[in-house]
Amino acid sequence: MEESQEWSQEPVQNTSAQHNAGTASTPEAARIAELEAELAKARQEAAENWNKYVRERADTENIRKRQERVVADRIQYQKKELFHKILSVVDNVERALAYQDTLDRQALQQTLRMLLWQLNEVMRGEGITPVPTVGEAFNPYIHEAIEAVQDSDKPEGTIVEEVLKGYTLGNDTLRPARVKVSTGNKPA
Repeated sequence: MEESQEWSQEPVQNTSAQHNAGTASTPEAARIAELEAELAKARQEAAENWNKYVRERADTENIRKRQERVVADRIQYQKKELFHKILSVVDNVERALAYQDTLDRQALQQTLRMLLWQLNEVMRGEGITPVPTVGEAFNPYIHEAIEAVQDSDKPEGTIVEEVLKGYTLGNDTLRPARVKVSTGNKPA
């Protein structure tokens, strides 16, 4: 009887290895193990996809920021080039002002014409062109009518006078020309 008491006093240990060994043989346990393996694989794949997404998103943001810097740098460079050209004209205006007392009226007018020519060359080089006006047909996209002129020998809708010069930059109107337009020769 002592032997039986010794045996009953020993704790019964049910280790997980023994438990798994006993249950691994059942079809449900095999299916659970298979599903757990698939779940672990799916979680790993999801984590990899998330990391890939985060990296791609960061790359896209970096490309966007780089493009913004490139555009800003290009605009700044173009502004510098334009202002260098304008500064040449400003320098000549300052020289003319410095010598205005020694110039007679005709020399001063000649200097002003040269400055205007130089400024027009800078604008032409930048793609700015004057809007054609007198004798042209009125175009509301490039002209702004400020007065209708009656009893004109010009046909209706023809520009008879330019009040303020207009300019285009490429295909865009920079400033419309302010003009007077003929209403034709209408009897009263």
